[in-house]
Amino acid sequence: MGNKMIYFLEDDNNIRNFVIYALNNTGLEAEGFDHPKYFWQAMAERRPDLVLLDIMLPDEDGITILKKLREKSSTMDLPIIMLTAKGTEYDKVMGLDSGADDYIAKPFGTMELISRIKALLRRTGRDDSPVEYRRGELYLCPSKHIVRTGDKDVTLTLKEFELLCLLFKNEGIVLTRDEILSKVWGYEFDGESRTVDVHIRTLRAKLGDSGRLIETVRGLGYKIGGSHD
Repeated sequence: MGNKMIYFLEDDNNIRNFVIYALNNTGLEAEGFDHPKYFWQAMAERRPDLVLLDIMLPDEDGITILKKLREKSSTMDLPIIMLTAKGTEYDKVMGLDSGADDYIAKPFGTMELISRIKALLRRTGRDDSPVEYRRGELYLCPSKHIVRTGDKDVTLTLKEFELLCLLFKNEGIVLTRDEILSKVWGYEFDGESRTVDVHIRTLRAKLGDSGRLIETVRGLGYKIGGSHD
């Protein structure tokens, strides 16, 4: 279980510090955040192996954060455990319906929390064999945030990266502009499909020759790979 990174977003200092201390003593790496903005900054730097998420938070509640993580292609399969002081059935259902993998009500025992975390890490077990995509000269590893054409690393913005991940995860399937907008940007907006076209254009330019792998399907949208029918 070593080298597994866990992010814990919890505004109660005592709970956060105690849990981080306990996790670090159990052979897991853990970082704590007392505010959503610091959590999002860390997410942009490194994708953790698991997220512990409190529901009651300043500025942005845990359910909203959970939904955002599930909408992004780079974190849609990230193991997430919800923690909350509210032991109500409603909160539990809300959390699980929004895509949480597990749910623990406060107060909780540290050993129970650690065993739930380890069980979820074993169940998902993604990191032992990261998903990789290869097509021609183009290589993509979403969990390590690597994009390469030939032997050259390609630097993409977060949206360009999420767009490329989405296309690869749906290889051979045509994605409409609305679907891409909804999954990468998290909204549906009439007349905003230009955003997608602009990002596809910059993505193709950055990928050089490999940019040709992203096909425009006239009147429909975009895809990578698959037959032309």
